[in-house]
Formats: sequence, structure tokens, C-alpha cells
Amino acid sequence: MNWNEVILNEGPLPSVQIIRRIIAFCDAAEPWQLGFQDAATPIMQGIIDLHHDIFFFLILILVFVLWMLVRALWHFHEQTNPIPQRIVHGTTIEIIWTIFPSIILMFIAIPSFALLYSMDEVVVDPAVTIKAIGHQWYWTYEYSDYNSSDEQSLTFDSYMIPEDDLELGQLRLLEVDNRVVVPAKTHLRMIITSADVLHSWAVPSLGVKCDAVPGRLNQTSILVQREGVYYGQCSEICGTNHAFMPIVVEAVSLKDFGSWVSNQLILQTN
Repeated sequence: MNWNEVILNEGPLPSVQIIRRIIAFCDAAEPWQLGFQDAATPIMQGIIDLHHDIFFFLILILVFVLWMLVRALWHFHEQTNPIPQRIVHGTTIEIIWTIFPSIILMFIAIPSFALLYSMDEVVVDPAVTIKAIGHQWYWTYEYSDYNSSDEQSLTFDSYMIPEDDLELGQLRLLEVDNRVVVPAKTHLRMIITSADVLHSWAVPSLGVKCDAVPGRLNQTSILVQREGVYYGQCSEICGTNHAFMPIVVEAVSLKDFGSWVSNQLILQTN
């Protein structure tokens, strides 16, 4: 069901309620948002969990450093302590403040390395391979698995929809005319490159940020765990229209994906 059908089925609801109902299907940045977007892949969930775990240690370090700072200010204040306490060298404290940070770093390093290796691991036999090519300033997508010949290939360009052409509920500077449609709960391989300058294919909810380098093929694996629409943008300063080449990934069921591929191949041949 597309957004126009949602609007028609909603009936006489106020426009604000319709917009909120539509945006509920989307994973995009919200006004005054401080946290992460909802994770849609295991990688992004791992990134969020690692962030929360490290933040716990950061709070402990912050409290300890503030306590040391307040204590030093108190003992060396001219009015409260005209004669400050003498602090001398101590072997014990030297050992403690060397070992404790090392232990904390080990607790942080173990999950960090595990997450880094999992992010770098590429699926050997993905179900779908998609090639994203960055241009100034739009994206080209090629579904290589369905290219039987030069005449019949599933390739299309994805441009940002201008603000004047937006429909009700569409997001400004984030909507495109052709979305990247992928099957949910399926292993995907993204091959990313560029035709001119450096770009970066980034979708926060999917935990993906891969550079598009001219003359080089970078690849990453994605496993979208739920259906939905996920918004991203080019994350490499690539010129004057850098902010106007968004990315929209729509995850659908495997059946709907098959129907979409069939329709696209028919349109390409015609």
C-alpha cells in the first residue's frame, strides 16, 4: 500500500493526523532528536548497544573526574585552606590509575572488535546484489541479478523530489522519485562506487555508511529485519548539491519484491 492509498483510506481525518500516521511508517530523523533512529538491522542494533555500554563507563569516569576536581579545588582554596594539604608521590596510586584505565579499555575493546569484524564481514552467497553509483548529484541503482542483457536490465536513477512537487506526508529533502526496493529478512549485498567524485551511501537505521570512491568497488552486507521505509543521505561533501541527493530504501515482503521486479523489468523493456 502506498502513501496515497493510506490517505484515501484514512477518510476525513485532519491533515496533521494523516501526516503523523504516514510518518509512523518511516524511519527518518525527527525534530530535536537526540538519540539514534530505531535499528532495522543487527549491525545497527549492535552499534546502539555498544554506545549504551560505553556511555555507562563514560558516566563513571565523569563522576570520578568531577569528584577529583571538586576535591582539589576544596583543598587548595585560599580561604577555606590557607595552608593546603601536601600531596606527595605514591607508588600505590600510580599503579591504580594505570591498571584501572587499562581494564576499562579492555572491557570496551572486546565488544568493539567483535562489532567491527561483524560489520566488515560480507555474506558469501547473498540473495540480492544491488550496485549503487554516486553521481553529482543523484544515485544510480543497478540490480545486477536481473540483468539478462543490455536491452533488459534493471537500472534506474534516483533523484530528490523538489520541494514544490512534494505530496502530503512526504519528507522535505529526503524523498526521491525512485526508491531502492529490497526484500525484508533477506541477505543483501550492496556494491557502492562513484562515477565522478567521492560520495558516501549512508542510511542510519540500517547501520550503513560506505564510501563511494571513483574507480573502486566497496561492498557491504545488509539484513533488514522489518518492512518499512528508511531514509538516508550522502555523507561525503561532494559539491554544491551535496545536501540534495538523499537515499530511500523501502523494505517489502519477498512476494511484493518479486512483483516489483517483474513490473520494473516490463517497464524497462517497454
